[in-house]
Amino acid sequence: MQIDGHDIGVCSWSLQPHDLHELATQVKSLGLEHVQLALAPLVMLDDKRKHHELGHLRAANLKLTAGMINYPGEDYTTIATIRQTGGFVPDADWPLRKQLTIQAGKLAQELGLTKLSTHIGFVPPSNHESYNTMIERLREIAEAFAPAGIELIMETGQESAPELLQFINDVRAKNVRVNFDPANMILYGAGDPLAAIRTLGRHIGHVHIKDAKMSSQPGVAWGDEVPVGAGQVDWRPFLATLRSIGYTGPLVIEREAGEDRVGDVRRAIKTLQNSSKA
Repeated sequence: MQIDGHDIGVCSWSLQPHDLHELATQVKSLGLEHVQLALAPLVMLDDKRKHHELGHLRAANLKLTAGMINYPGEDYTTIATIRQTGGFVPDADWPLRKQLTIQAGKLAQELGLTKLSTHIGFVPPSNHESYNTMIERLREIAEAFAPAGIELIMETGQESAPELLQFINDVRAKNVRVNFDPANMILYGAGDPLAAIRTLGRHIGHVHIKDAKMSSQPGVAWGDEVPVGAGQVDWRPFLATLRSIGYTGPLVIEREAGEDRVGDVRRAIKTLQNSSKA
């Protein structure tokens, strides 16, 4: 399926499948063929079981837009808890998380992927003593991915777009880009999504379709994730702004709340269709 020139996909974890056979069935029922695939469950499997699971994707002829890796111990209860536990930030967890990320990169290469997304965690201010530590950790992963032609695509939300742009420029790795999620900007209270697209421009390598309503305490308390079309993302200007920066890649629907995930993905598809230039 294409809308406004973009392949439309869905995040595998949004559908909460029991296995990849169920995932393939769900994706086909939605009229889609593109998926961003969570790799952590596969990284943990032995080779025999892993290839059995991946056989379901191959049999269904699903196309993968990117991989995704998350980490044990991340706590999204509050913005404060994820600030302390997320991504590459905790020193004690860095060795294991580095290993898991590199293993996920090897699996991504095996699957023919060129992009792997993760929440790297909150980037400290550039004058903070740990800022250079985060830069070095990003560079380590980027260098490990580079021979396989894989991009590390960072999830947006924790930082404002200008802060994230400065960080990318300071990392100075050609294979570090952004997985842009407009709802995360709202959930974290990190700024206007459309302005952020214009700021990040060519650094955007993958896009999530998700919606949210801002908290009454932006940056302190979570906003509310809602079905696409029920939140504060203005989808017609959103698509137009992506066109203005020359982004032609996939739009991948992510839903991380709610009791009817499949129904909410259908609603997201309809909202995008109604918002497209056609």
